[in-house]
Amino acid sequence: MKRIAKAMAFVLAMALFVVFAGCTKGKKVPTVGIIQYMEHVALDSAREGFIAALKDNGYVEGKNITFDIQNAQGDQTNLSTISDRFVSNKVDLVLAIATPAAQSIAGKTSEIPILGTAITDYVAARLAQSNEVPGLNVSGTTDMNPIKEQIELLVKLVPDAKTVGVLYTSSEDNSIVQAKIAREHIEAMGLNYVEVTVANSNDVQQATQSIVEKCDAIYIPTDNTFATAMPTVYGVTSKSKTPVICGEAGMVENGGLATLGINYYDLGYQTGLMAIKVLKGEAKPATMPIEKPDKYDFAINGTVAEEIGIKIPDDLLEYVVNY
Repeated sequence: MKRIAKAMAFVLAMALFVVFAGCTKGKKVPTVGIIQYMEHVALDSAREGFIAALKDNGYVEGKNITFDIQNAQGDQTNLSTISDRFVSNKVDLVLAIATPAAQSIAGKTSEIPILGTAITDYVAARLAQSNEVPGLNVSGTTDMNPIKEQIELLVKLVPDAKTVGVLYTSSEDNSIVQAKIAREHIEAMGLNYVEVTVANSNDVQQATQSIVEKCDAIYIPTDNTFATAMPTVYGVTSKSKTPVICGEAGMVENGGLATLGINYYDLGYQTGLMAIKVLKGEAKPATMPIEKPDKYDFAINGTVAEEIGIKIPDDLLEYVVNY
């Protein structure tokens, strides 16, 4: 009987050890919640770059890291629901893609580390106290564009332009910031400035039709609503033959004329490298400076240029792609 009792005790002990080891092992696999505001080329690329950075540094999905990827499809209610889920599940880190996504999750937790990407101004969005020392549980990468250089590109491609129109979404903090900066540079170059804003994608066609009657060229910053609605913008500007300079390459691919902008895959990758430091316990968002991209890329839509009659200068021909 004693042998049986000892054997049973041993078996029970081993069973408890296996359960305990399994639980311990489970806790060692971090979960990264990814909350994406909506689906379009720039935001998708940022997500892919982020995941690639982790993979390249040994974090393999299903092996030693778990990704919970959620897309809000541009809906604030969805953002809130996803944020509540991440907080309830106590994820180890959140990647917030675009300003509304970051604002949503940051409003739900001050404990979970949050890294953002495709966010223009963390301070203006009330996500950080400063770019150098964020101070809260949020840091990440900024997609602030080289707006002055983009306006200079517009002038180079459309040298006869007298009035520049700016289209953006009135409820997007990142767009408001960029439109203000664009106005300063447009007027500093002696050009006239006009703007038309939209509340949502339903307003895009009417807004574009309105502004082409008032300007010689259009500037659109990295605006999420317009990024998804560029085919609609193109439907209007191709007929009016109005050049459109965009905030990023995905918008050019979908009907804009040109940009000098951010590579969002690289921006996401850069954010992924920041995430590794957080996951390893080497840094916390509160003390991690907001990082900027280290380079910008030209993108020129040769098909659009030909359709609207824009001659591309020789020094920019290498960047022309016929989408």
